Amino acid sequence: MAGGAEMDRRQLLAGAGALALAAPRSTVRAASPYRRVRPSDADWPSPVAWDALNVRTQGRLVRVHFPLADCIAEPTGAASAQLFRDLRNPYFIGDTVGLTETLGWVDAWTTSPSIYAVAARTTADVVAAVNFAREHRLRLVVKGGGHSYLGGSNAPDSLMVWTRAMNDIVLHDAFVPQGGEGRIAPQPAVSVGAGAYWLQAYEAVTTKGGRYVQGGGCTTVGVAGLVQGGGFGSFSKAFGTGAAGVLEAEIVTADGAVRIANPSSEPDLFWAIKGGGGGTFGVVTRLTLRTHELPPFFGAVSAKVEARSPAAYRALVSRLVDFYAEALMNPHWGEQISFRSKNVVGINMVFQGLDEAAARATWRPFFDWVASAGEEYKMAKPRVLAIPAKLFWDGRILGSIPGVIRRDNRPGAPADHFYWDGDADQVGWVIHAYRSVWLPSALLAPRSRGELADALFATAQVWGVSLHCNKGLAGAPPEALAASRDTSTNPAVLDAFALAISGAGEDPAYPGIPGYEPDLAVGRFEANRVAQAMAPLEELLRAPASYVSETNYFEPEWRRAFWGDNYPRLAAIKSRYDPEGLFFVHHGVGSEHWSPDGFTRLD
Repeated sequence: MAGGAEMDRRQLLAGAGALALAAPRSTVRAASPYRRVRPSDADWPSPVAWDALNVRTQGRLVRVHFPLADCIAEPTGAASAQLFRDLRNPYFIGDTVGLTETLGWVDAWTTSPSIYAVAARTTADVVAAVNFAREHRLRLVVKGGGHSYLGGSNAPDSLMVWTRAMNDIVLHDAFVPQGGEGRIAPQPAVSVGAGAYWLQAYEAVTTKGGRYVQGGGCTTVGVAGLVQGGGFGSFSKAFGTGAAGVLEAEIVTADGAVRIANPSSEPDLFWAIKGGGGGTFGVVTRLTLRTHELPPFFGAVSAKVEARSPAAYRALVSRLVDFYAEALMNPHWGEQISFRSKNVVGINMVFQGLDEAAARATWRPFFDWVASAGEEYKMAKPRVLAIPAKLFWDGRILGSIPGVIRRDNRPGAPADHFYWDGDADQVGWVIHAYRSVWLPSALLAPRSRGELADALFATAQVWGVSLHCNKGLAGAPPEALAASRDTSTNPAVLDAFALAISGAGEDPAYPGIPGYEPDLAVGRFEANRVAQAMAPLEELLRAPASYVSETNYFEPEWRRAFWGDNYPRLAAIKSRYDPEGLFFVHHGVGSEHWSPDGFTRLD
């Protein structure tokens, strides 16, 4: 983490969406507020009704078990100790219906289990769950990867659609969206089920298929959730956002209809789900994504530079700003430059379209500048590595490189299950604070670089910040910009050179379990420090601009920050496809009409 601990690039988590549903109502509102049903209410579905849903879903309705409840009952036992070890494994969490990858956020939310879940395997299962929730006025959530920072993958007293098993992946040599025959040229693509996570997609498309699909950096993030949030990966500077690569989607809307959304069919809905946020417009059950020719190499550059004094650190920050503007703001480079406390800069960049020699040549001027300063800086030998791009997600190869990956450590786990070492801190964590802002490329103009360097320096003195260079599209090629422009993500991303992120969190913890409870005092202290640290960067913006999947839970201007001028169009589409407000997520389109828990209509 940025600051006391580095906020790694891969604290991205695209996140999977969550839904809250309501029954149809008359267009004339009753005097009392409309409320969704809880188990304590007389209108809660009867056992006969639940049995009928189980039949309609071919026996896939399950009563949700919440492992953390067992720890509350017996906190000091061996089972509790084992569970908290398992909570450091994202594959264990993803395979457990009652858990989420983030366990909570201090003073915001705490993970809570649904009452029942439909472990969906088919689109028909999803339709049955949506109709049941609508007819019985239930709160509904959807969990795929379960990585939502804002808690969208869970809600108490709810019915869950769990899409983990909907993970079929099909490669296409010449895909044409439905209705586009004769008008749209066929192109290589991949169709991915809603429950697939990105490692599965990369294994199919790259490791086995020899092509590239633009997705997320974290291997266990759900494909559908990340894309609906906009979606950034290591190489977005070259290929655009994940949403920009969508060619077609199958989606179940609030009326239980199965719709095909693409440029010819349901074009407004198609645009909305490309960045409008998961769990808002329907349940996406399948996505078809464009694939790209694979570059010869993918690679990484890592280094750590420690300045001996604040003055030397300020000079280092300035030099890095210049170097990024002059050499790195182009399709070859992505990932992070971190400005940390104690006068430290961390470099964890990736590249594509270059070989190792070209990558070393790119960085040589900067590393030579550091070396020429003598005792002003301390820097170990930088690490530069390139591998054939087809091997970038091959766990057999990556496992031979120290400090790169961690494996699923469960007995009998598939050998190809891995996650990046840099993602380990976010697995099962409790968030104390998280903030992001898109930094416009105008800040890299020569006359503005000093102001940017001052803000970065000030931020590092308080806590720290990471510039996620792949999450701003300034410097991307025209075709990537055009495709990303045709999405509902905040247009500010098109002119941003990076997404600045600062945050804090702690290891797996849960209230009511002695020895494992969240540290609220530390959490609140760190939240205040992160807010102070980000203030100098936020003051550089003309308007709030933040990434919906990696943002502040408490963002006051969320509509403008997440979607900018796109929000009115998104709100209109929401009203068209979900006039009764069936779907709800925190700070999702239309959520302003509901209570914070999504159970009570406010207007």
